[in-house]
Amino acid sequence: MNSIAPFPADQPAALDVLAPVLKASGDPLRLEILRVLQRDTFGVLELSRIFDMRQSGMSHHLKVLSQAGLLEPQREGNAIFYRRPLRANVESLADRAVHQVFELVDQVVLPAHLSERIQEIRDQRADQSQAFFARHAEQFREQQELIAAFEQYAEPVAELIAQKAAGQRWRASLEIGPGEGAFLAELGRISEQVVAVDNSRDMLSKARISCEDTGLDNIRLLEGTADRLRDEHRASFDLVVANMVLHHVPSPADIFVDAAALMRDGGYLVISDLCSHDQNWAKANCGDLWLGFEPEELSAWARDAGLETGETLFIGLRNGFQIQVREFRKPESQ
Repeated sequence: MNSIAPFPADQPAALDVLAPVLKASGDPLRLEILRVLQRDTFGVLELSRIFDMRQSGMSHHLKVLSQAGLLEPQREGNAIFYRRPLRANVESLADRAVHQVFELVDQVVLPAHLSERIQEIRDQRADQSQAFFARHAEQFREQQELIAAFEQYAEPVAELIAQKAAGQRWRASLEIGPGEGAFLAELGRISEQVVAVDNSRDMLSKARISCEDTGLDNIRLLEGTADRLRDEHRASFDLVVANMVLHHVPSPADIFVDAAALMRDGGYLVISDLCSHDQNWAKANCGDLWLGFEPEELSAWARDAGLETGETLFIGLRNGFQIQVREFRKPESQ
């Protein structure tokens, strides 16, 4: 554990700010809750399922942890989810205490039964997303354009990628969630090899037709999720792209972990996605699991995955939505 500088002794009632944090974390169950929420965001009903306890009891623990600053509620439409607070800087004594608690609990391996229940919830979310795309595969473009036209995010992403390539072709690129395959034409043009992975068989079929129609012969389409590529493709890609994907996946933070494992040193992860919004209709009409993300969330997930944050571009849309185009880089090994 890294040592930290002592906090000034003349701060008024300095130790008083530690009491709520230490009291709230002085319970094994609450520490397990914090461990479970390392990267995930869960609602009270989901956490009750994971820990096999009554909702009222779980709500009490979440309230205590939230009041102590160890958790923060996040509204998603009509539902409340809980996550660990996003802190880029650890400045106050309370912040340091919270950081130390997280650092300690993250060293503890999750029991198998908790991991299994978390995976069950992730699978349920994934099934929900897959079912939507299976029902609406033929109307995919129309559904997506309720929020943003493809060109509105694809063009700035392509410009950013071209800028990073500096006139060179990428050796190998990966697109997570290619949808109908519209962006694969761009990746196929600027990359020697492209892998595209999607958990929707229906969308992969449409992407395959798109590749055939445009004569792309350097694209490999795989059914599944990014984490299942690690064994065969670890440290294989110079570029990973995820366009408007995060708000459809069960655990968005995992995309950053997977990308970090799949990228070569010096590789780039480029993401376009929605900023946080309150348009709950997008869940039913567009198959969204999440109502966008705060830019700080993406930066925190990238930092936890060992990636450096690069350029950021915000695109305001006339319908009130805002898109963020983000660049992250995997540092060179020392």
